[in-house]
Amino acid sequence: MIAFNVMRYVRAALVLLACALAIVMPEARSLAADNPNSVVYTKHNLSSSGLGEVRSATEAEICIFCHAPHTALSEAPLWNHQMPVTGYTPYSSATLIAKVGQPTGSSRLCLSCHDGTVALGLVGSRRTPIPMIKGYTTIPPGPSRLGTDLTGHHPVSFTYDSALAIAKGELEDPSKLQGRVRLDTAGQLQCTSCHDPHSDQNGKFLVENNTASALCVECHALNNWSSSVHAISPAGWNGTGRNPWPNSKSKTVAANGCENCHASHAAGVQPHLLKFAKPEDNCLVCHNGSVAAKNIEGEFNKKSAHGLVSFSSPRDAAQGPVKASEPHVACVDCHDPHTVGKATAASGSAPAALGQVKGVAADGAVVKIVTHEYELCFRCHAGTSALGNSKAPRQFMQPNIRLQFEPANASYHPVMSAAKSASDPTLMPPWTGARQMLCSDCHNNDQGPGARGTGPKGPHGSRYAPLLERNLVTVDFQAESVNAYALCYKCHSEGVLMADPLHGKHVREQRTSCSTCHDAHGVQTQKHLVNFNTIYVTASSAGRLEYVSTGKDSGNCSLTCHGKDHKATPYGLNSMSVPLLKSNRRR
Repeated sequence: MIAFNVMRYVRAALVLLACALAIVMPEARSLAADNPNSVVYTKHNLSSSGLGEVRSATEAEICIFCHAPHTALSEAPLWNHQMPVTGYTPYSSATLIAKVGQPTGSSRLCLSCHDGTVALGLVGSRRTPIPMIKGYTTIPPGPSRLGTDLTGHHPVSFTYDSALAIAKGELEDPSKLQGRVRLDTAGQLQCTSCHDPHSDQNGKFLVENNTASALCVECHALNNWSSSVHAISPAGWNGTGRNPWPNSKSKTVAANGCENCHASHAAGVQPHLLKFAKPEDNCLVCHNGSVAAKNIEGEFNKKSAHGLVSFSSPRDAAQGPVKASEPHVACVDCHDPHTVGKATAASGSAPAALGQVKGVAADGAVVKIVTHEYELCFRCHAGTSALGNSKAPRQFMQPNIRLQFEPANASYHPVMSAAKSASDPTLMPPWTGARQMLCSDCHNNDQGPGARGTGPKGPHGSRYAPLLERNLVTVDFQAESVNAYALCYKCHSEGVLMADPLHGKHVREQRTSCSTCHDAHGVQTQKHLVNFNTIYVTASSAGRLEYVSTGKDSGNCSLTCHGKDHKATPYGLNSMSVPLLKSNRRR
């Protein structure tokens, strides 16, 4: 590494020598000009022969703005430009491990021009500042003027060693850097690690062509990035909406790589160097039908949607579960953009489109990578005050949605484990009692594939609250129809259920909603998902509100419903009341 930096200083010295010769030897200037990658042809040529907008009105020397063979300042290498005296606000984030302080070394040298506080022509080898054209004094406002607030710029002047790489994770060990990225003699990452101030052959003075993030991945060794959709997608902008890459020569997602979302300088969201200030904009600039095939952005405008607008704010994806007291919704809460894939998930497993995101397991423990879809949902929707819980008042209230699906419960929909009974005559293929469900089998886009539509998958938005894939009437006195209970009839046969006298009488004849008697998630103490909606079901005249199972396919109810008093009214195969067919068995 030291050898590399010695060579860098040797190179700088040679450049200085060439510049000095160019002052007195026209043929030397001609020789430098013959090299298309020479500093002569870059914006760093601030002499009167420079090709950039910012240049001197009178000064013919090229290197003098940074270097001087004599009377140089104390800074290496032969530094000539006046140094800044201001302090800087360095980059920081909640997950930053590196110790980033005030700029040092070559970064401080670069900032002597690029922070915009020191006149470009203020050099040690001239008694008066070198005048610039158009009245320029300091570097003009724009991408090159970084200012003194560096919180939106890639951190510099920190020690990058093996200990940091191990502690941070997903960083390449500096001993393995094979490209042109170089640390300084103190082992610190500086501006010159990524930028070569003497050559612009790769654009933006980069030391390496950054197509497909080739330069970024020299240091950032992200797990599974190389096989992720954002690393390999050939999709390009179709011309609708805003251009997601207005300042890039690359025209596909794969070619832009990290720069699809991140900006090394002047980032919109400082902690993670995201391009846009609103976290979701970094995703929706492509996922609005302009690059990605499906328009996700439009889903959030539906009646029921995950609250990007209401609960959006910068939040670290590495943080744990969301608290109900601190509601938060961002794309990265559900998707890891660095690891998202396209593979189809097995029954009950987490879809590849989520990537490797954190979640909460069945036992309530935080897991680093979800393996089941419900673990992601539990990240927000599990706790003593779970977000998005049912607004219907129930006889048995359980605010923790995770506990509603507990396999030890008397009844539940088979999200966390298979159904208690392998046989349910109401189920339609491909559903069986042994098949585990996903949360998204019920909570999904009403125009997505699950609803026989062509829209995007996932619970981004739906016209049916709460984010239901299909309609479900939850109030009484509505006519029964395939549409009214479309969500239930997605899995359970309407014909079989309505042929059952108990269900036919209550749902079709008396117009009682399925949800008046049944709680879709699960009930700890009651079989058949019975958990009465107390808006419609109240205590009997004897003061009792209960359903009692008395055996297979039989039981009794004590309650008042639709004005009718029930006092341990029996039903089932062995009762004198309405018989309950086998088709009424529920999970």
